[in-house]
Amino acid sequence: MAQTRRGFLGAAGAMAAVAGLEQVDFGKHRVSRLIVGGNPVSGNSHVSAALDREMADYFTAENVKQLLRACEQAGINVWQSRADRFIIRMLREYRNEGGRIQWVAQTASEMADIRRNIREIAGAGAIGAYHHGTATDAMWRSGKIDEVLERVKVMRDLGLRAGVGTHIPEVIDYIEEKGWEVDFYMTCLYNLSRSREEASKLAGRVVEGEYFHEPDRAQMLERVKRTARQCFVFKVYGASRRCRDEEDRRAALRQVFASAKKSDCVVVGMYPKISEQVLENSRLVAACVGPS
Repeated sequence: MAQTRRGFLGAAGAMAAVAGLEQVDFGKHRVSRLIVGGNPVSGNSHVSAALDREMADYFTAENVKQLLRACEQAGINVWQSRADRFIIRMLREYRNEGGRIQWVAQTASEMADIRRNIREIAGAGAIGAYHHGTATDAMWRSGKIDEVLERVKVMRDLGLRAGVGTHIPEVIDYIEEKGWEVDFYMTCLYNLSRSREEASKLAGRVVEGEYFHEPDRAQMLERVKRTARQCFVFKVYGASRRCRDEEDRRAALRQVFASAKKSDCVVVGMYPKISEQVLENSRLVAACVGPS
């Protein structure tokens, strides 16, 4: 029996979530407007090194698969995660055991050959791929952003829905102006690409680690609203910084869906060790989007 208090939802809760979670088109596929994110599984909390280690310890192969099963039961039919060896292996195991969740892959920037990584993504049955936002931002800052387009072309040539991830609103402006053939954007609500000096100047204090600047949300959401391309919006809760209580989470979601187009989705990382986040997020998104 799945855990119902700390971890995973029971059958009654799952059925309630399934009934209200809307789906939209993603090329020839149908995707839920709530997508489960892969950062917690990869030990990326964006909070602290200690929480990174805790997440990495928690997400054994079995707990990864249990999370994906719970998501499918709740009507979440897409997993967004990085295309590293561990993720590809977990996806293979999960599907061999009957799992059907669809996969949208982030390129793994540590791979020496990104084009080969994209071919691996296509071979693993992804329905879409996008260029890692941190890598995109680094190329933007170094004046090499047009190299991203060449990688997007590889995705499209392999039949994948092709996207670009970024934390910088001006990257969206550039791609739109140049008319790149991009199917979707992964849009982060916080600009985490700032240098320590830039973040400290903006904050008015010395910043250690990542700086989550609340006004960033409105700037990126303006791009989400303006572009005709589908957007997968992430860091909706600011990596737990907008999770003081349920109303705080609801307000964060409402802000996104007030700007989002009917085709746009939100990506939320979930950590069931702490609480029953799968059912909670499914319920909140269904309420904020409205009836399907």
